[in-house]
Amino acid sequence: MPVTDPIADMLTRIRNAIMVGHDSVPIPMSKMKESLAEILKNEGFIEGYSVHRRGTPEANIRIYLHYRDRDEPAISGLKRVSKPGLRVYVKKGEIPRPYGGLGVAILSTSKGVMTGRQAWRDNMGGELLCYVW
Repeated sequence: MPVTDPIADMLTRIRNAIMVGHDSVPIPMSKMKESLAEILKNEGFIEGYSVHRRGTPEANIRIYLHYRDRDEPAISGLKRVSKPGLRVYVKKGEIPRPYGGLGVAILSTSKGVMTGRQAWRDNMGGELLCYVW
């Protein structure tokens, strides 16, 4: 059965893996998901990721989750903002700072997927994909 919102599916898979304490989680591959994984890695929310079988229909991304202590994950929460039924766009001055700057807003801009901080520095707005804290 096809997934109508692949980004929400990715966030839900990560959330579920954290809840049961898995070390890694496989996710079907797309360029958008790979960009999100890169941002999560750069912000320190995950250990890293690897792409398996790139260029084939079976391609997937394995995300290696980061735990501060064995029981405390680096990701406390994930929230999907812009959905297929209701797209949310923000201008440069409207970019939110989740949890008073402790979280990260992830945007899809004309120059690619980036954090809210980076979009603000580049004087850009875009579609607000999700919050991670």
